[in-house]
Amino acid sequence: MGLGSWAYVRTPRGSERGETSCGGSGIGSIHQSICYTFFSTFCRKCTEDGIDKRFIRTNERIRAREIRVIDDEGNQIGILPPFEALKMAREKNLDLVEISPTAQPPVCRIMDYGKFLYQQEKREREAKKHQKVIVVKEVKFRINVDDHDYETKKNHVLRFLGEGDKVKATIFFRGREMTRTNLGRQILERLIKDVEEKSIVEFRPRQEGNTLHAILAPKKEEGGKKEKPRPASPPPAATQAKQV
Repeated sequence: MGLGSWAYVRTPRGSERGETSCGGSGIGSIHQSICYTFFSTFCRKCTEDGIDKRFIRTNERIRAREIRVIDDEGNQIGILPPFEALKMAREKNLDLVEISPTAQPPVCRIMDYGKFLYQQEKREREAKKHQKVIVVKEVKFRINVDDHDYETKKNHVLRFLGEGDKVKATIFFRGREMTRTNLGRQILERLIKDVEEKSIVEFRPRQEGNTLHAILAPKKEEGGKKEKPRPASPPPAATQAKQV
């Protein structure tokens, strides 16, 4: 029949199913009446007028009866109907943006909306650059660990702390080892004492089921830049002698 792709949806008046097509002719009214949210995968026209991703109302989307208007220079104009404020914004080739929807009345500002979004994304990118992501890395011990393995794992802990990450030291007890949990606690206390110069203890050794663990965090470096010593000024007697 020359129609596009077919899709079957339930009609609102109880009929079992209806047939519609986005590309067909003469069924636009049917499409508008029975197109639901889940049908958006078949028809992209339904999402064109959807809510903005940032949930910010702009221009014709502002539905309040009256709004408090601020111009592009930050001056308060007063309370106006939205169509008058939008007319002022159009005269300056700018947009009307709702910046405080919960106020009574809502506060809107005349601005360049595209430039506003660009500056906001730029600030978010700059904030992410200076943001430090702290990772918790786990180092596992056994109650019968020998000195060589203990030193190796301790060096791993020091390296992780030096990189700015937190460390979770864990001891897992198996079978009859549950009767000797004091040995595991001694190992963790020994580790805490050995790395105390580079770490601070966030959680002392605690047992949860058959697992004993402690969490160490890197120690913050204290102190700032040292001031350079100023050259000592010559005594006044010496300066008078030089002048003479």
